Amino acid sequence: MTWIVVVALAAATFVIAAFGFGLSKGLWTSLAAALGFGLAGYALQASPDMAAAPKSAVADQGEQEFDIVEARREFVSLSDRSGSPMLVTSDAMARRGRYAEAAQMLEGVTRENPQDFEAWLAQAIALAEHADGNLTQASLYAFQRAANVKPANLAPGYFLGVSLIRQGRLMEAQQVWRETLANAPEDAEGRAGVADRLVRLDAMLGAMQAGQIPLPPEPGTATPAQNGE
Repeated sequence: MTWIVVVALAAATFVIAAFGFGLSKGLWTSLAAALGFGLAGYALQASPDMAAAPKSAVADQGEQEFDIVEARREFVSLSDRSGSPMLVTSDAMARRGRYAEAAQMLEGVTRENPQDFEAWLAQAIALAEHADGNLTQASLYAFQRAANVKPANLAPGYFLGVSLIRQGRLMEAQQVWRETLANAPEDAEGRAGVADRLVRLDAMLGAMQAGQIPLPPEPGTATPAQNGE
C-alpha cells in the first residue's frame, strides 16, 4: 500500500510540474530522472513498516559513514569476519570519508591474506565510495574476489546493486539482486533485507514501465534541455 501512495505522489508531482506550472518539454526528461532516482533511493533505504522515531535534523558526517560499515556487517557472520586488526582502523577511516586511505590499508590486508572475505568486501565498498558510488575496475575486481571467496554470501551482489542504482542503472541492479538471491541459501545473512529491497525496486520499475511515471534516461545520454532543444 505504501508503494502505491509513493508512486502516485511521484506521478502527481510530474503532472503538476509539467502541466500545472507549464514546465517546458525540454525539462520533462530531467524531471522524470529526478523522480526515478528518488524512488530508487526509497526502494533502497526506506523502511515503511518501521515505526517513526525522532531524528536530529542534521546528521554529522561520522554518523552517515558509520552506517556504511554497519550495512556491511549485516551480511558478515561471525565465522566470516576478518581476523585482521587493520580492518578496525580502515573502518574508522571510512566512517570519516577517507575512503582512499581505507582502501589502501585494506589492499595490504588482502595481499597478506587473499582469502579474507570481509577485507575484500570492505575494500570494494571503500573503492566505490571513493568514486562517489561509481563502479571502477578496482572496485569490480574487489567485489569479484569477495564473491570468489564466499560464493553463497549476499554482500558482494547486494553492494554491487547499490552502486548500480546510484548510477541510475536500475534494471541492471534488479538483475544482479535477483541472481544474488537465487544463488544464496535460504538462511544466508541479510537475505530478508535484500529480498525486501528487491520487491520495492520491482514495484518501482513496474510502475515506470506501466507509464505511471516516465522512465529515467539511460546514463550518459543527453536530455533535450542539454541538447539545447
